[in-house]
Amino acid sequence: MDARLPMPDPRYSITGSGYPLDGRQRALLALADELGPRFAERAERYDRDASFPFENYADLRQAGLLGLCVPERFGGKGADFKTYSLVSATLGKYCGATALTFNMHACSTLWPGVLADDLDMTPGQRDEHEQRRAVHFERVVKHGAVYAQPFSEGSAAAAGRAPFGTTAAKVEGGWVVNGKKIFASLAGAADYYGVLCTENKPELSMRDTLYLAVPGKAPGLAVTGDWDPLGMRGTVSRTLVFKDVFVPDEAAMMPRGVYFQAASRWPHMFTTLSPTYMGIAIAAYEFTVRYLRGEIAGMPPVKRRMYPTKQLAVAEMWIRLEQTRALFLRMLADARVDPPKDARLRAYATQFSIMENANELCRLAIRTCGGQSMLKSLPLERLYRDSRCGSLMLPWTAELCLDRIGREALYESGEADD
Repeated sequence: MDARLPMPDPRYSITGSGYPLDGRQRALLALADELGPRFAERAERYDRDASFPFENYADLRQAGLLGLCVPERFGGKGADFKTYSLVSATLGKYCGATALTFNMHACSTLWPGVLADDLDMTPGQRDEHEQRRAVHFERVVKHGAVYAQPFSEGSAAAAGRAPFGTTAAKVEGGWVVNGKKIFASLAGAADYYGVLCTENKPELSMRDTLYLAVPGKAPGLAVTGDWDPLGMRGTVSRTLVFKDVFVPDEAAMMPRGVYFQAASRWPHMFTTLSPTYMGIAIAAYEFTVRYLRGEIAGMPPVKRRMYPTKQLAVAEMWIRLEQTRALFLRMLADARVDPPKDARLRAYATQFSIMENANELCRLAIRTCGGQSMLKSLPLERLYRDSRCGSLMLPWTAELCLDRIGREALYESGEADD
């Protein structure tokens, strides 16, 4: 870094000061911060038009970040869960829609990658998985392919309480997929959709969940519906309809039965949406401080920091931000296969806290900055709308997190009332 340039303020970093990072993590976070200002410049347009951030993905591709979670031996950056989360949160400071959709892509390599390495497989399954994930990873690293991860169906399936209604019937050489996914981020933009579906048997079972990569141009796949939501507009999360879509056996992103094992044993895999909102929370606080100090580019350098009401509001925001960030960083340290019960409960608490506090910080920011903050020429009203969406997102909505904390705190596994 040029010694003449001011050092970045650690208040606005994901980790704050003094947090231990290895060389890989420091380099990747610096890369995300380098790309970020370009993403921030484009964010208003993607939000206004509800259009997908293709230019941002071109930058991610050029920087090698599409392969962030691809293991190094397959040509990727080799990021683990913690490193991914820190990078994703950094991107979230600049463009929430880009960070949120990047989550779907990155998890399409994180889950079959280092996460799957922690799971039990037979030697045959392990060999099969090694061969098949090499195909997916090559598409990402060498060809710049973008993967999506459609989850929701409008049922209890995405919450982990019922089998997915989208089914895959076994046929010679592969599978035939039928069903529908709603709120499918990257709809029409992804090269492949990592579809969670249920093997079509007389009785559907969550244990028979399959994870199949469906090409974006596969015959029988249609993108339908309008997209004009409150926030996260650049995710373009339209509806995917699968009508007799054939995919070969090699499309499997995990062996049969392994996704169910992952969902049971690696619960932090479902917290990967939260880094985006951690980034939004930090962005709201940073904007407020800079606004009150008269440091917002393109605006008159009017200082409003001398008023006690503004100082108290910033203090309240800082306390809430630090509480949220501390829980987030602790959750990242907890993440592993078969975590203890308190770590699982803390993961629910972290998800809930980030999603709720991000919006609360944006609310406080708007109240503190005043009428100017409502203008679409400034990012705060977009941050507010984007942040409101977090608590609604499956598989761990705010309500589901509360439900699971309460239930799992009071009942041990297998217990029931008479």
